[in-house]
Order: sequence, then structure tokens, then C-alpha cells
Amino acid sequence: MTTGNYPETVNLAYNYASVGNLFKMSSPRAAQPTDPGYWVALKGNSVLLRMESGQLSLPEGDLPLWLRPASEPLWVGLWKNKPVRVFTIEDHKTIQAPFVAEPFSTTTPRADDATISVCGLAQQMLLWEKRSRFCSSCGGDTEWYSDGWGRRCRICRMKQFPASHPCAIVLVRRGPEVLLIHKPEWTDGRYSIPSGFVDPGESLEECAVREVREETGIEIQNLRYVGSQNWPFPSSLMSGFVADYAGGEIRIAADEIDDARWFPVDRLPTLPSRRSIARWIIDRFSPT
Repeated sequence: MTTGNYPETVNLAYNYASVGNLFKMSSPRAAQPTDPGYWVALKGNSVLLRMESGQLSLPEGDLPLWLRPASEPLWVGLWKNKPVRVFTIEDHKTIQAPFVAEPFSTTTPRADDATISVCGLAQQMLLWEKRSRFCSSCGGDTEWYSDGWGRRCRICRMKQFPASHPCAIVLVRRGPEVLLIHKPEWTDGRYSIPSGFVDPGESLEECAVREVREETGIEIQNLRYVGSQNWPFPSSLMSGFVADYAGGEIRIAADEIDDARWFPVDRLPTLPSRRSIARWIIDRFSPT
């Protein structure tokens, strides 16, 4: 395996540095500001943003009656020095102007990276808050424990903290071609690169080799790390790799994907969003 200096990829959306100094995460135990501030309203896999003069921004101040949260929103921190809170709305609710639904996975982003990133981070913390209300050991109620986002069981006192689940994602190159896959749940015609979660006992490199083999039947070599991205859908840490073809014929894992092909780099299909590390790797490390 070749090695090199670790790259700086803090410019990728959803990494904390992508929001710069605009966002400061709160402690759930800190005194919450009383002014309304900004809102992250989640609807399925989209976030509701305000459209004004062709620009998208987070809703601010008092919300219209139809958009007000049905339950207590979660305060996650300060956005542009004002409180930002997150909540979900029903899928069937009709969106009224000037609000629009911006999909997190859109291939044609309209919101800037900082705005969409704070929305993704807010979604990630809302999911953690919902999933951590009960102890995973004894089932007891939990309470906020630390100055961060830790929770502690009121009964057995076990502590738990937000976790990111490690994944490996790999661009495989063969001459002027790259190996791309398609999953049944994806949009027709949109392809990406093999990826998957790390199994217990695996290194990231072992996971990368295994996932490519399992999904496509292809063996790889010259694996090297190129960057990482927080992916808050729901809470993954994507570790990106580039590798060269070593052998084998395409043999898809039908329970995971429905197509895998070698694509010439000058005739690529529809690709993932430019906000994703998958697209970042394809754009920067495809053969020239």
C-alpha cells in the first residue's frame, strides 16, 4: 500500500470546519437563549429554507403558524451569534412560500455549504437526542451528563456519547476507467463508488478491500487514504480511498447493488452531489 501525507479536506460540506466561525455547538445543559433566532425545519430528507432574491437562508425569527413545531425544538448552538434550533415537520405538510424544501442529496445544490452543513449537523444531533433517551444497557431513562452531548442512565449510571460509524469508500481505477455501482434505492442512472461500514475487528483498509470485493467481485491494490467526511445521514464518518484494479471480473452482490460497471472517465453517468466525499474523490482522483 502506498502512503503519503494526510490531505486537508476541511472544505467538504458537513465537516465541522465547513461552518467556520458561523456556528458554535451548545451544551444541552447550558442556559438556553430566549430569543427565537434561527430554525432548522426538517422534512424527510430535506430542510426548509427561505428563498429571497434567489438566495436560500435559514428561517429566522417568528415562524408562520403553519410551520411552528408541534413539540419542543432542540437547541443545538449559535448560528451567526443567534440560537439555532432544530425540529421535524410532517411529510404531508404543504410548504408555503417563501419557504422551499432543499434536499440534502440534491445533485444541483442551491444553498451554500455553510448553511446546508449546519442543517446536517443539527439533524445529526436531533437524531442522537432521540436515540439516547433510554439506556442501551438497562433501558432506564437518561439525563444530560457532561458539558458536551453525553448522557447518563439514572438507574445504572452508564454513560453514552454521540458516535460516528466508520465507513470506507473507494474509487477503483483501471487504466482510463473507474468502477461505479448503482443501488436499487438510488435515483435511476445515478452511480457512485463502492462503500460500506467497518466490521468489528477490521481496519479501514481491510474494510475498503472487503467492500469492493463483496459488492463487485473486484480485487484491488495500491490502496491509499485521501480524505474523510462527516456524513450526518444519519451519523457516519466516511474515510475515502483510491485504489488500482488488481484482478477479477464484475460479479455484483444482488442483495446490496443492482449494477456495477467500468466507466470511461470521459463518459461518466450522473454522479453524486458535489457535497459528498464520493464526488470529491471522483472529481480529483479519476484517471486523466
